[in-house]
Amino acid sequence: MSKTVEITKEADQFLKKIEELSGEKITSCIQCGICSGSCPMINEMDLTPAQSMSKTQLGQEEELLDSKSIWICASCFNCKVRCPRDLDLAKVAEALRQVVLRKAVDKINIDAISPEEMMELPQIALVAACRRLTN
Repeated sequence: MSKTVEITKEADQFLKKIEELSGEKITSCIQCGICSGSCPMINEMDLTPAQSMSKTQLGQEEELLDSKSIWICASCFNCKVRCPRDLDLAKVAEALRQVVLRKAVDKINIDAISPEEMMELPQIALVAACRRLTN
């Protein structure tokens, strides 16, 4: 069963925004999958690098920005070194992270943590969670 994907004006604007932020020509990706095969973090990702590029090309903003993969990318540049089109997927992941951070959406509510839990949780974990999951 095939699925029809419609490229809307919003999807095209999203693609252009990511290309502008990353400095990469995302539409030149040929979906060879070499980036995914060379990624050391692939087992932790919900979207492979190739899937992320495809979804970016199609302007599937919501799926991308909800993905954990953009935060898991280690920026090791294995994908860039091996890419036949010389695309830097780490820059694309950084651009996607910037879009998420600019939306200023808090992933956790620090006020919902009880004082008892605050005392039990490691301070470094609380600081890291606040820095990463709140704006």
